Amino acid sequence: MVRFPAMQLHVHARIKETLRSTIQSLWNIEPPDIVLNQTPKIEMGELASPVCFELAKRLKKAPKAVAGELITATGSIAGIRQIQIAGAGYINFYLDRAATMRESFEELRDGNRPSPGAGAEGKVIVEHTNINPNKAAHIGHLRNSTIGDTFIRVLKASGRDVEVQNYIDNTGVQVADVIVGFRYLEKKSVADVRALVNDPAVRFDYYCWDLYAKVSSFYESEDPKHALRGKTMQEIEESGNETSEMAELVAMKIVGCHLATMGRIGVRYDLLPRESDILHLKFWDRAFEQLKEKNAIFFETEGKNCGCWVMRIDTEGYDDDKIIVRSNGTVTYVGKDIAYQLWKFGLLNQDFQYKQLAGPSGSLWITTSSTGEATHPKFGHGLRVYNVIDVRQSYLQNVVRQGLLGLGYEEQVRNSVHFHYEVVALSPACAEELGIEISPEDKKRPHIEVSGRKGQGVKADDLLDRLERDARAEVRQRNEELTESEINTIAQQIAVGALRYFLLKFTRTAIIAFDFKEALSFDGETGPYLQYAAVRANNILKKAAEAGNDVGTASISKCMTSPGLDAHLAADDIWELLYTASRLDEITSQVIGALEPATLAKYTFTLAQQFNLFYHRYRILSETDADKRMFYLSVVELVRKVLERALDMMGMQIPQRM
Repeated sequence: MVRFPAMQLHVHARIKETLRSTIQSLWNIEPPDIVLNQTPKIEMGELASPVCFELAKRLKKAPKAVAGELITATGSIAGIRQIQIAGAGYINFYLDRAATMRESFEELRDGNRPSPGAGAEGKVIVEHTNINPNKAAHIGHLRNSTIGDTFIRVLKASGRDVEVQNYIDNTGVQVADVIVGFRYLEKKSVADVRALVNDPAVRFDYYCWDLYAKVSSFYESEDPKHALRGKTMQEIEESGNETSEMAELVAMKIVGCHLATMGRIGVRYDLLPRESDILHLKFWDRAFEQLKEKNAIFFETEGKNCGCWVMRIDTEGYDDDKIIVRSNGTVTYVGKDIAYQLWKFGLLNQDFQYKQLAGPSGSLWITTSSTGEATHPKFGHGLRVYNVIDVRQSYLQNVVRQGLLGLGYEEQVRNSVHFHYEVVALSPACAEELGIEISPEDKKRPHIEVSGRKGQGVKADDLLDRLERDARAEVRQRNEELTESEINTIAQQIAVGALRYFLLKFTRTAIIAFDFKEALSFDGETGPYLQYAAVRANNILKKAAEAGNDVGTASISKCMTSPGLDAHLAADDIWELLYTASRLDEITSQVIGALEPATLAKYTFTLAQQFNLFYHRYRILSETDADKRMFYLSVVELVRKVLERALDMMGMQIPQRM
């Protein structure tokens, strides 16, 4: 992936460094942290710093007086045309508009200057999706994978070395529950399950969705304390028996279903680490010994946890001990996750075997306990690890971090990041459209929660099918001359764009109530609106070329050196559009720092809005002044490139037509 321009970050760096050195030489003091904010209005400049308020406290002077002295001593800064005092002591910076526009074009053309500090982290590992391989993926999994995939795209665009992992929990409770359903409710053998797996008429992940709900009901009425679950989990972990054989068959078939589902929205992975291999290759045994040696866990000899290995928890709000190994010898999820986290950082001195999976998604590897391929990429050994897991797993993620801390790995704990987010619900209208029965009281609620154990929810493929169907109808109505194949391609791009943007535009701490009508609208803050802006830009440039206008790089570069450029840029609305376009690098830096993809979504929507206003306000193709027309086309080209790259980071394609 091409790295995105870092122009604004370099401008910020120049301003901060100049102010720091000036403060040191002028007052012989250690400079405070230099903060740069966007001004409320473009007429006030582009950037403002409140640094003089902090300096005023130290120097015992009025902030405005400090600002005056600092501006005088600072002199000129490359790329800044004016520095002024604002308000009670802010320092406002006005960019050199022509220089900024030229630099924006150069960087978008070259696309090879990394952001300041890019690559300094070494390898970054991002783990996301992590669907239990026991049933079809649902809408909540789509939020996880969309957030994770977008974050990865942003990291890569900023020059980071990223390894993408999707952990497969194929020995856990959920898989065991489905096996209980096959073996004890439906009385099926391994051969029976294999026949279901191989039957093209059976949507196996959907079949298991229903079976999982039946098992939950069975536990409530027929299996107190879930005795069959515990027995089944133990047999799966021991391996070499019919139960573990069936679990392997079921899990790997559903993993294939999940990969196909995520492939529909453009999500790809480098490695699928399997929980069974953590056990069979003795990763857990090694981690278990380390935990015991460091007294990070202890054996409980009395009380409700008698016979278990537990970890003392000091997390605020939790005063109970956490079981790591159950009394029957099986390892809890969090125990295996501690071993997995140690491996990610290269702290186990052990490795998986690997084999490559065939498929349309490119190079994808999966771990194995048996002999793998001799040549494979070097996995793990990350310097920083992001685990994209919903907020309900915060406690367990803290336990994993505490496990590493108990082993003395303080630096790795600092570099273990729980990238958490809230759950996805449905609007009442969406629930009804999908055939979910809701009460009159529920219809008045802002959102309807779903439950996989009860079989209530929205399967990801059903959601995508519905979005594509609705998008096809809209595209067909707007473009009667298109072929059915073209309509299908565009509808798929619009559906994916609508879904991904809807899941990204809310801050990750917000509960989403998904709604079909809202997501697919071509107006307002939606994915199709952004795609339409990019399509419009493409159409303008295409028509310009057909009319004989040269919109190539050479002509645009000539426009950038035109004597009239400064006059063209005097219009604040056009300049605000160009300045917004130049901020993509700054926005991606904010996404990484705050772990908030919604920042990119909001930015792209703002850029699309400003571009549409520009389109409606100015004559572009019909402008009679050739110099002005070329300037307008240059603006369109710059915005088009930024929109294209911002959409690509969000996993959204630009359709041929809308």
